[in-house]
Amino acid sequence: MVMIEVQPEYGYCVLVAVGSSFMLIWKAMKVGGMRKKLQIKYPTMYSPDNDLFNCYQRAHQNTLEGYPTFLMLLLLGGLQHPVASAAGGTVWCAGRIAYAMGYYTGDPSKRMRGGFGYLGLITMLYCTGRLATRLLGVF
Repeated sequence: MVMIEVQPEYGYCVLVAVGSSFMLIWKAMKVGGMRKKLQIKYPTMYSPDNDLFNCYQRAHQNTLEGYPTFLMLLLLGGLQHPVASAAGGTVWCAGRIAYAMGYYTGDPSKRMRGGFGYLGLITMLYCTGRLATRLLGVF
């Protein structure tokens, strides 16, 4: 039987998860602000004639689409490698902010400024894979 002891440093992973929630709230507020400014009524998800609003909405929606994967990798990978997972999670969050800031310009190609966030995701993926192989007794 393999035992997992939660290290005190796992708290960093929890803090990154909490911080990521604030990032999501910030993005939701940005969408709400643009919705109000441009008078785009609910339940309209995307505007048929305002690409700037669509850029704000898409930046938020895209982050929500990947958020479950982010949390799973952060919290599972952090069980074995809490500092590396927390660092990867921080990089992912910073990438998502840069992604949004680029998208908010109204030029969708500028969203690619946040591409470095994938380095954080890959880090967390590696940490989670290492946990799995340890639990299976493979490595």
